[in-house]
Amino acid sequence: MLTNIQSIIRASWIAVSGNIFLSVLKIIAGVISGSLAVLADGIDSASDIVTSLITLFTARVMRRPPSPEYPYGYLKADTIATKALAFIIFFAGAQLAITTVHGFIEGKVREMPEMLAIYVTLVSVAGKILLSVHQFRKGKQTNSEMLKANARNMQNDVLISLAVLVGLFFTFILKMPVLDSVTALIVSVWIIKVGIQIFMQTNRDLMDGVSDKGLYQKVFKAIEKVEGAYNPHRLRIRKIGNYFMIALDIEVDSTITIQEAHKIACNTEKAIRNDMDNIFDIMIHIEPAGSCEEEEKYGVKESDLTN
Repeated sequence: MLTNIQSIIRASWIAVSGNIFLSVLKIIAGVISGSLAVLADGIDSASDIVTSLITLFTARVMRRPPSPEYPYGYLKADTIATKALAFIIFFAGAQLAITTVHGFIEGKVREMPEMLAIYVTLVSVAGKILLSVHQFRKGKQTNSEMLKANARNMQNDVLISLAVLVGLFFTFILKMPVLDSVTALIVSVWIIKVGIQIFMQTNRDLMDGVSDKGLYQKVFKAIEKVEGAYNPHRLRIRKIGNYFMIALDIEVDSTITIQEAHKIACNTEKAIRNDMDNIFDIMIHIEPAGSCEEEEKYGVKESDLTN
């Protein structure tokens, strides 16, 4: 668990350093070339430094040990930070859409920037691609939605920069400036869509929902291997940060001793941990075989997955 958090911290530091370099590079190039667009892009990239600092700060919060106030620890800070990044992505897309519409209505005439500005934009695109790939890969390795969201944010920056270059092509080569606005609007809608998708994902995590129902099948199949464990039911899986908390009921022979029942529960937990990754904790409630509690409302039984 601590290894994953350290990986998130390292990935966040790389993102902070990379964004600082690209931001400073674009600001300097904007000043030298006299391109206000590149200068504004450099200032906008400074906001990516803030998003990467958010992931860094959040990773350090996640590393804190459990406390009486937070007995499950601080891992859900990952989900909260992901929601904050979703808002940042959404408003970035909305801002691009508003700016594009205003520019189209007012009929602003674009100026062709110097070649230095174009070269720096290409370097920025390449740098952002490398950073986003690294963030997404580390996000998958650590199962961190926060890092994945930061990667999507950087991918959106790549789209915006490419939209600028495509807009220059439409405006000065094809003499069709209207396509510049169309391209920017398409990119803005895409960015808004990404923000909404990430926001909805965090809603599911905060409400203890499960996006992958195959996780239930993994648990049930693991229990099939355990001798003496019958009728697994009332299975509940929820995410705590990038880990899974599992709770379920199993039935055992009512004539065995408490010690034997405890051993079956331990074997059940081991079987689940062997078949699944990123387990936070497993809680198993033991019941005598054949017992039926009509008031049980929560959780999943294996037959629910076939209906």
